[in-house]
Amino acid sequence: MRHEYRPPQHRSRLTRRGRLALFLGTLIAIGAATLIPLLRGGEAPERPRQLVIPEGWRAPQVYAAVDRELKLPPGSTKSAVAAAGLALPAEAKGNPEGYLFPATYPVTSKSTPATLLAYMVRTANEMLATRAVADGGKAHGMTPYQTATLASIIEAEAESRADMGKVARVVHNRLAKSMPLQMDSTINYALNRSTVDTTLSETRIDSPFNTYERQGLPPTPIDSPGLEAMAAAVAPTPGDWLFFVTVKPGDTRFSATYEEHKKHVAEFNRIRAHAHAGSRAGQEGAAGK
Repeated sequence: MRHEYRPPQHRSRLTRRGRLALFLGTLIAIGAATLIPLLRGGEAPERPRQLVIPEGWRAPQVYAAVDRELKLPPGSTKSAVAAAGLALPAEAKGNPEGYLFPATYPVTSKSTPATLLAYMVRTANEMLATRAVADGGKAHGMTPYQTATLASIIEAEAESRADMGKVARVVHNRLAKSMPLQMDSTINYALNRSTVDTTLSETRIDSPFNTYERQGLPPTPIDSPGLEAMAAAVAPTPGDWLFFVTVKPGDTRFSATYEEHKKHVAEFNRIRAHAHAGSRAGQEGAAGK
C-alpha cells in the first residue's frame, strides 16, 4: 500500500471546556446516527390492548371473550384448550373451569388463545399458592382444586364481598354435618343459566352438579373465583349458620335453623310476588295507552 508523505503538523491543545464540548458533540453525533435509522426503518413499540375477565365468569364466557378480542371464529379458543398444555391439577382432568383467573390481561398481535389461557391458569395457581390461601386450605384439609371449587360457589352465591365469609361458613358447616349443600348456583351451572328462581323439579335433575341430591362439593368449579372468594373459602366467618337467602338486593339473611330460614324465604317470596304484580300492572297500563 502506498503512503503519501505529509509534513508534521502542530496539534493544538484543547481547554477543559473545549474537551467537554467535543465530548458532548461526539455523543450527540453518535446518538443522531443511531436514532435516524430507527426513525426511518424501525417501528414504534406495540401498545397492548386489555382483556378484562370479571369475577364469576364461566369458562365458555372466557372463551368467547378471547375469540372476540383476537378476532377469531367462535369456538377457536375452546378448541385450543386440549393442546394448550395448561398447568392444571390432575383433578381438573384437562378442564380449566375455575382456573381462568379473573383479571386484566395484556393482548398484542402475538397473543394466541393458548398464551392467554396459560396466563390465566398460571395466575390462578399463583393466587391459590399464596400463603394465606394455601395454608388455610391445608388447615381445612382441602386441596387447591377443592379450594377453587368452594371459592367458585362463594363467588356465585354471595350477594356482596361482605357476605363471602358467611356463605363460606354455611358451606363448611353443611359439609361438617354431611348435609347436601343445596346451592342454586350449582343447579344453574348444570342447566347453563343464571337465575334466582329454582323450581322443585329442577332440584331433582340427574346431574353431578345437583347439590340438592348429592352431598359434598360439585366435581368441578362452577365459575372463575377471585382472590377474595378464595380467601373466604379457607377463612370463613365464625358462625353457626346453615342457611341463607338474599331477600332483596343488599339484604342477605343467614340462619342457624330451618324455621328461621323459612320465614326469610317467605319474605323473599312476598317481595318477589309484589314486584311481579307491579311489573304486570305497568305493562298493562302501557298497553292501554
